[in-house]
Amino acid sequence: MPRKFRGSVRGAVGWSRVLPVVLSVVACLTAPNIAAADPAPGSGSSFGPAPAPPPPPTPRNGAAVDHIDVINSRQWNVYVYSPSMNKVILLQVIRPADTSRPRPTYYVLNGGGGGEDPANWYRQSDIVSFFADKNVNVVTPVGGRLTYYTDWERPDPAMGGVNKWTTFFTKELPPVLDQALGANGVNAIAGLSTSGSAVLSLAEWAPGLYRAVGAFSGCAHTSVSPGRDYVNAVVTVGGGNTVNMWGPPGDPDWVANDAYVNADKLRGTALYLASGNGLMGPHDNLGDPSVAGDPLSWVGQVTVGGVIEAATDQCTQELAARLQQLGIPATVADGPGTHSWGYWQDDLHKSWPLIAQAIGA
Repeated sequence: MPRKFRGSVRGAVGWSRVLPVVLSVVACLTAPNIAAADPAPGSGSSFGPAPAPPPPPTPRNGAAVDHIDVINSRQWNVYVYSPSMNKVILLQVIRPADTSRPRPTYYVLNGGGGGEDPANWYRQSDIVSFFADKNVNVVTPVGGRLTYYTDWERPDPAMGGVNKWTTFFTKELPPVLDQALGANGVNAIAGLSTSGSAVLSLAEWAPGLYRAVGAFSGCAHTSVSPGRDYVNAVVTVGGGNTVNMWGPPGDPDWVANDAYVNADKLRGTALYLASGNGLMGPHDNLGDPSVAGDPLSWVGQVTVGGVIEAATDQCTQELAARLQQLGIPATVADGPGTHSWGYWQDDLHKSWPLIAQAIGA
């Protein structure tokens, strides 16, 4: 049975039972047998040749397009210089079906790997074919592995040095990209797993910038345990230190970047929250593209992927309850499913009507 829409919030697996298991297997978030298996032939999308890495930065006064590689009439690689990070960021772009007038922009963020590994939207989903007939600019950044797409307090060598992703996404990028794409300034954003948390926080840092947010399998309540423990575990996988990110426990940055605590700032934003309950669903079988007939991949997906998704489901239900208390409408989708790409592709499809209506696409 696929994930279904719910008007009420249900209970889920208790934190006390889930947390020890999740922390012991969180390193598997980026493991190939959980989320990075290549799709079966014909099941996914290819962006064509692998994009060239970003060039060395040339410091300049402000954000700017470094250059654009036109892959074909509908697909571009746009390289944008970020002054706050002093680096050039690659953005994979799907252009609108009809460019006769300015169109909105939909930012679709990769998960923990930041698109730097095979576990990304272009390798694991039908994102290109799905948006082939839609009048929207679809923008997927590449980079920021395990950084939670946030502004870090100080550089961290293991995480690429300076990370100022909130500044980049909310201040530097939008005007530059709107001009390059001829967009109309209307935006939405979505993400999965770690970026399923980040997109909510980004929307709160810049109220009104995104008219709609899709958060798939994320965890919003990050300033206290167990959410804080998840963040620590994920960043540690990348060799980073969350003290460099949001400071030690109790630092105000932990609260400032907690999407659950700051949920009132989501008022007026169309919201789509999705998570599976960790139990086996329609994509948890050997024939699914995310498993591709590999028994080890299947075992990993239903065990590790199941435990992780049970935890994110608890997070999602907690946020849904918070929004309900605040009187903020949200579409909440849940049901059987694990932390894997088949469900995130479903979420991309099912959330699109809400996203499209909000941005006029």
